[in-house]
Amino acid sequence: MRIDPFTLELADPLVTAAGTIDAREGFTVAYRHRGQRGVGEATPLPGWTESLEACREALHRAAAAADENASDSDGSGHGPALLELDAAETPAARHGFATALLDADARADGVPLYRWFDADVGTVSSVPVNATIGDAPVEKTVEAAEAAVADGFEALKCKVGARSVAEDARRLRAVREAVGEGVELRADANAAYDRETAREALEAFASAGVSYVEQPLAADDLAGHRELREMGVDIALDESLVEHDPQAILDADAADVLILKPMVLGGPDSAHALATRARERGIEPVVTTTIDGLIARTAAVHVAAAIPDVRACGLATADRLAEDLAPDPCPVADGTIAVPQSPGLGREVTL
Repeated sequence: MRIDPFTLELADPLVTAAGTIDAREGFTVAYRHRGQRGVGEATPLPGWTESLEACREALHRAAAAADENASDSDGSGHGPALLELDAAETPAARHGFATALLDADARADGVPLYRWFDADVGTVSSVPVNATIGDAPVEKTVEAAEAAVADGFEALKCKVGARSVAEDARRLRAVREAVGEGVELRADANAAYDRETAREALEAFASAGVSYVEQPLAADDLAGHRELREMGVDIALDESLVEHDPQAILDADAADVLILKPMVLGGPDSAHALATRARERGIEPVVTTTIDGLIARTAAVHVAAAIPDVRACGLATADRLAEDLAPDPCPVADGTIAVPQSPGLGREVTL
């Protein structure tokens, strides 16, 4: 297994609960499996996954445990390596190795990765994506929304929670008036509210036709989120998937929508499996990223493409990077992101 570090500067700083990030650091992974060389990416994000050092150590343990010769010749040598990578403890490291395996498997079978996940999905040339219009005063929020709709986006995600509920409601209503009823409007609160404030917000946001509010409460408050589902605006959970086993969220009936970040869940395979389980429970999956490089971002596009009639996903994130690992194989145009059709991740995605 080849493990190479990289650093990608961000176009603008990324503010997280763990601090402000100016660059994304991680590792590319290359591994031979079933006669093919697969590639993966492990890009940890503080507060969401393990640390960079823990990711590095886990990948090197996996490399020591793998029998790459056996894996290359007959596909049998990767099991011990996967056992070294616990999705709950080192999800980014597991994502890197799992993506390389999946890329090689799909290449060996001669199909793009999304069709390796689901052979019955047919040809999917693109996936709808949302635009994020951020947290700005009313006028600038409306300008950003109108620009996104002019670019073809039919779903907009607006950050809320840093301002008063009344002010955020004004922003959302102004956007709705500007873009009309045909555009889906989402709000992302990033766990900003207590239960009482969340109820106030959902009631106010409903007047703007908001389809769902993402993570209104603290990540550990599944009971509170379940109660909010009675308010008439759907509840999407994101940060809660870091705090809880996904099955606990499904069993708690705490969400109408799950925001699936493959890097956080331990790999594209884990994300696709959870999307399938969610759909079986009547919960909609929306695939997004942790502002990853092109390998992980492309893998996430394949996960989304393997979900029939997927809702607009948060995959239009390449512009958050000032530089990338290679030219982007998944350009965004008219509110959609292109899905590579070559075997594996796509012939453009190589190291």
